[in-house]
Amino acid sequence: MIRLALLRHGRTPWNRAGRIQGRTDVALDAEAEADLAERALPAPWASAALWSSPLIRARHTAELVAGRAPRTDPALTEMDWGDWEGLKGIDLRADPASGYRDIEDWGWGYRPPGGESPADLRARLQPWVDGLQQDSLAVCHIGIMRVLMAQATGWNFDGPAPFQIKRNQLYILMIDGEDWHAEPTPVRLEARQT
Repeated sequence: MIRLALLRHGRTPWNRAGRIQGRTDVALDAEAEADLAERALPAPWASAALWSSPLIRARHTAELVAGRAPRTDPALTEMDWGDWEGLKGIDLRADPASGYRDIEDWGWGYRPPGGESPADLRARLQPWVDGLQQDSLAVCHIGIMRVLMAQATGWNFDGPAPFQIKRNQLYILMIDGEDWHAEPTPVRLEARQT
């Protein structure tokens, strides 16, 4: 059995503005950098294999909280939002012609125009998960985390998610072949010892 901890990257200017980032490579903002520099991974995750999305916001988060460079894998890159990247969800929701839906109404097959569906992400992530050889921590994005958490909890993007993804918390998955489970309580990052 492999344990996989998931950590969402710190905030960016686009997060704060409500813009959809997807694969756009937006860096952390100064406030997020300062906050993450004061945090550290708790044991045993401080010594786990460290992975990250190749996007700078995830790589930099990993470096700040772990004090070392992560291995990156394209599978951990955020969902491709296609034509909606850079737009605001609130504006898309207000326009009935946009086709935008809230995540509770997606199902596995919902796809933004020119983008990826949760099923596409799952297909992209599965070979990476299957290749893990030891307990690992991945610093990634909310879309990636939702798909992996959905796989572990049986949620099908139909109705409210049985989990909430917050920053500065590790979400632990137990993976034994096709048997996936999520630990019920996330683990908080620790204050960095000075």
